Amino acid sequence: MASSNNSGETVQALNGGSADLGNGKKQIFLNAFDMSTIGHLSPGQWKNPADKSATKRTLNYWIELAKLLEKGGFNALFLADTYGGYDTYEQSLDNCIRRAAQWPMTDPTIPITAMAAVTKNLSFAITASTSFEPPFLLAKRFSSLDHFTQGQFGWNIVTSWKKAAFKAIGLENPIEHDERYHQADEYLRVLYKLWEGSWAEDAISPDPANDSYADPDKIRTIKHQGKYYTLDSRHIVDPSPQRTPFLFQAGTSSAGSEFAATHAEGIFVSSHSPTVLKPKIEKIRELAAAKGRDPRSVKFFGTYTPILGRTEEEAQAKYEELKKYASTIGGLVLVSGWTGIDLSKVPLDQELTAADSVEQHKVRSMLDAFTTTSEHVPKWTPRVIAEKAAIGGLGPVGIGSAKTVADDMVRWIQEADLDGFNIGYVTTPGTFEDVVELLIPELRRRGIYPDLPKGDEQRTARERVYGEGQRRLREDHPGSVYKYDRYQEDAP
Repeated sequence: MASSNNSGETVQALNGGSADLGNGKKQIFLNAFDMSTIGHLSPGQWKNPADKSATKRTLNYWIELAKLLEKGGFNALFLADTYGGYDTYEQSLDNCIRRAAQWPMTDPTIPITAMAAVTKNLSFAITASTSFEPPFLLAKRFSSLDHFTQGQFGWNIVTSWKKAAFKAIGLENPIEHDERYHQADEYLRVLYKLWEGSWAEDAISPDPANDSYADPDKIRTIKHQGKYYTLDSRHIVDPSPQRTPFLFQAGTSSAGSEFAATHAEGIFVSSHSPTVLKPKIEKIRELAAAKGRDPRSVKFFGTYTPILGRTEEEAQAKYEELKKYASTIGGLVLVSGWTGIDLSKVPLDQELTAADSVEQHKVRSMLDAFTTTSEHVPKWTPRVIAEKAAIGGLGPVGIGSAKTVADDMVRWIQEADLDGFNIGYVTTPGTFEDVVELLIPELRRRGIYPDLPKGDEQRTARERVYGEGQRRLREDHPGSVYKYDRYQEDAP
């Protein structure tokens, strides 16, 4: 349990990695949270002259953002993604399109190498689904990205649930919720075999005299026969710096928690209250421990949207200005899709319950978040959701000076047992500029955020979380049993 000193700063270091900065205080990790779309978590801000979201279809947007995040010392840029639009609200896609509520959407994979070319100490993580492509193709693409970023690459593992996305690839209905996670578990084990078990470390041994570049006897053919996947192939890409990218996951349903406790190194969570979030985090840590993993090695990142000013008054004025551009319908479109509740059909002041979700396919952890009350939200109604969803979308919004917001973030770290945050933006790059100029210096002043690396130091995504030298999967991670020197093929 974290303790605190008089200024409210977290002082106990964690196990499971080098979270301690050497001063006895726990490091806070910050990831920038973006999406290759116009309206991410604050729909409507494209109308704001300060917002550059509509320029995301240019490489320059991503290059300049990466430079800014590198300058500030962000841990990573995390890019969400989705496959298909949100059509639960009014049973139509029209308002998703009209309000630019995560529509249109470009592929987050494409700009990664451009950003990696202009940065040295910024990691990148993207969302990709286990539902839509064979493991071999994803393994090839992600090994390539890990090479091109010099090991600063991570994957947010998701299972897909939208009807629109499945229809787009020719399937009528999504796979049932828990079944998706069983499928994803096998998917990951196929990937571990390719990434960890196919190539020996010394398989590449150039021998010009004998016209030999790599030794085929040191590249194992993976023969996998499972319930969902069959594979008979060597991995076509040589081992990348991390072999397996740093593994993120989002979702705290029962099946999602079980999957996360098995595979995830970082977990994205969101809630309006730390007291609601804490038992979910405790449960996943307990599950991880039961699987033989150090529970503190699983790092939790909470969604958090800061609205910062140099004074409290400046921050509040900024918030009032932002509200002028918010699209409440856009927010309702997103929440309707996440929860499976068509909020257009519910009276504005009627309290919502899980029973209002009549769609089979939805994000169960989101439904739980929007129907679990707390002292912060004693009653969820469409009116309350409309107010909260249009700015920040998923989680808490901190408004105030750097000191005020830092105090609030430390409170979340302590009360929910978080390890860091995914920083959502209201306007981009404005929110991120404020974090770099105001918030990170305040966190550094408190001794709970790392200084910029000195000299030529460069760490992989995994080393940035666990410490120098931990480039590959930890020994207590289940993927480690597939490493080349200990790999044994599973029975069919």
